Amino acid sequence: MKHVALRAMGCGIVWLIASAAYADESVVNSPHDLSARGPNRIRAVHEDEVCIFCHTPHNAAPQTPLWNREDPQLYYRIYESSTTDARIDQPSGPSKMCLSCHDGSLALGNVLSRPITEPIVMTARTMPPGRFDANSDLTNDLSDDHPIGFRYDRQLANVDSEIRPPEVVSRELPLGVHAEVHCTTCHDPHNNELGEFLRVTDQMSAICVSCHEMNGWRHGAHGLSKKTISGRAVDPRERLKYSTVADNACASCHKIHSAPQRERLLRFQREEDNCLNCHSGDVARYNIAADLGKRSNHDSRWRTGIHDPEETPFNMSRHAECVDCHNPHASRERNIGAVQGTLGQTVKGPNVGVNGITITGRAIDEAQFGYEICFKCHSDGVLRPRQANSRQVTQTNTRLEFQTSNPSFHPVAGPRRNNDVVSLIAPLRVGSTVTCIDCHNSDNARFAGGTGANGPHGSLYEPLLVRNYETADFTAESADAYSLCYSCHSRDSILNNESFPLHRRHVVDFRTPCSVCHDAHGVYRGQGNANNHSNLINFDLSVVSAADTGTGRLLQYEDTGRLAGNCTLVCHGSTHIGYPYAGTGSAKGVTSTRRSITGANR
Repeated sequence: MKHVALRAMGCGIVWLIASAAYADESVVNSPHDLSARGPNRIRAVHEDEVCIFCHTPHNAAPQTPLWNREDPQLYYRIYESSTTDARIDQPSGPSKMCLSCHDGSLALGNVLSRPITEPIVMTARTMPPGRFDANSDLTNDLSDDHPIGFRYDRQLANVDSEIRPPEVVSRELPLGVHAEVHCTTCHDPHNNELGEFLRVTDQMSAICVSCHEMNGWRHGAHGLSKKTISGRAVDPRERLKYSTVADNACASCHKIHSAPQRERLLRFQREEDNCLNCHSGDVARYNIAADLGKRSNHDSRWRTGIHDPEETPFNMSRHAECVDCHNPHASRERNIGAVQGTLGQTVKGPNVGVNGITITGRAIDEAQFGYEICFKCHSDGVLRPRQANSRQVTQTNTRLEFQTSNPSFHPVAGPRRNNDVVSLIAPLRVGSTVTCIDCHNSDNARFAGGTGANGPHGSLYEPLLVRNYETADFTAESADAYSLCYSCHSRDSILNNESFPLHRRHVVDFRTPCSVCHDAHGVYRGQGNANNHSNLINFDLSVVSAADTGTGRLLQYEDTGRLAGNCTLVCHGSTHIGYPYAGTGSAKGVTSTRRSITGANR
C-alpha cells in the first residue's frame, strides 16, 4: 500500500500516507521531496504535491514514467581516463532525467504540467553548485563524476580484468535497455533508505565492488583496516560517512561525484595527498609524511607530473608518486624484522601488485622482485636520476650495474661467488643476496632497528641511505662514518686487513673513504672487465687520477688472484705504478721507479 501511494501522480496528500516511520524508504521527507512541506532548504513556496516535480498523469513527456520535465539541451564534458576501456557516450534516457535538475540548466519549478509562465515558485531557482549531495548542481562538466553512458557488457569485462562480468553483478543495480550504465544503476530516486538514494549500501564499498573487482582488494590492508579515520592530516574536516578505513573503503581515497582530481576520481588534487591524508602518523601507524620531509627523500610533492598506470617507464617524465611503488588496492601488511640480508627478494606486503622492469629490461605488469620496482625509474628511463660524483666508469643505469655477468656487482639481482669477500657478517655469506632496501631505506626504519616505516621514503643520509656512509675525502674512520658498510661487512675484519692488506692504512691512517675505490652498485660488463674491475673497484676521479708511467698516463687496478692485485694511479699526491699487494697484512715492495703510498709527498 505504501509504494502504491507514493507513486500516485498529482496527489497532494501523499506525504500524509507514508508517515515519518517510512520516510527513509520513500520520496516523502527525503532530499527529493521538494514540496513546501519537505525538509530541504530548497523547496516550493506553496506547492504541496510531492511527485509533481518529476511526474504527471497528464501532458507528460513521451518518456516513461510520465515524465514532467524537459530534457536538458546541453553537451556534457564526460569522464576521461587513460585506464578506461569503455566507450563513454553522452548521457541519455534516465540519466538525462536526473540531469534535468542536477546539471543546473533548468529551473526546478519548470514542469510540463504547468504553463511555462506559471512555474512552481521555489526558494531557489536551481540547485546550487558545490559538494555533491542530493541538493547539488553537477553542472554540464561530468568529467569529475563516475562515468555513465557506457555499455557494461561481457565484451567490456573481457577487456578489463578489474570489471566483474555483468551476469554476476547484483540485480539490484539495473542497467539500461542497451546494457548501459545510468545514474539509476546506482541510485533509486524513490528510496533513500540507505542514504544518497543508493540501491546497495556503500559501507565497505559494497556497491563499488559489485562491479569493480580490484585485484588484491579483498585481502588488502586498506580493505581490511579497522583504523579510525580521525586525525587525517591533509583535510581533517573532510566528511566521511563511516568511522573506519575499511567501512569507508573506496571513499577513503575516491569521490564518486565532483572529485578534485578528475582522472580516477581522487579526493585531493595533489595525488600524494590522497595517501598522506592518513599516512601522517595519526590514522596509519607510521608517519610517512615526516620521512618525506627529510634531507634525502622520494618526496613526490617536489616532482613534476603524476603517476599514470599506463605510463611507460622508458620515456615517462620524472616523478616519484606513492603509487609508483605501492598499489593501494592490493597493498598488504608486512612485519619485517631487523635481520639484514634474510628478507628475500620477492615482492611482499606493501609492494604487492606493482608493475616493474626485469633485469633483462622487459616491462611487466606485476613485479616479482623488489629491484624490478626500483628499475622503473633507476634503469633505462631517459630521465633517470644522474650520478653525483665522477667515476672511472660512469653508469647511471642500475639495471646494467646489477647484471650477474658483470665483472663485479652487489648481489641484488642474483648471488655473487667471490671468495675475496671474507668480512661478511652472519647470516650473510658468499652466495647471499641483498635487496635495494638493505641500503636504501628510511634511517629510522624498523628494518634498521628503528620505529618507523620500512622503505625508501626519506632519510637523513644521502642518497636515501638507511645508515651513514661518508664519501668526503679525509673522513676520520669510525663505526658511524661507514655504518652502512659495517652493517654487512665486519669492521674488525676490514681494519684487521683480512681481505686487503692495506685497508686500515687507507681508511684509518690516510682517511680515504670506501667510495674512493669501490662503486657500491657494480661495473657493467660493457664498460669494464674482471681483470680491472673486480671487487667493485671503480675509482672516484675527484680523488684519484692517472699516473705518468713513462710510456703514457694510466689509471688502473689489476686483479692478479685471490686477495692479490696492483694499482697504477695518483692518490693524495702519492704515485703508485704497478703497486702490488698480496696475502693478508703485508704489502710487497716497489721498484725504484715506484713510489709507495707512504711516499714523502703524502
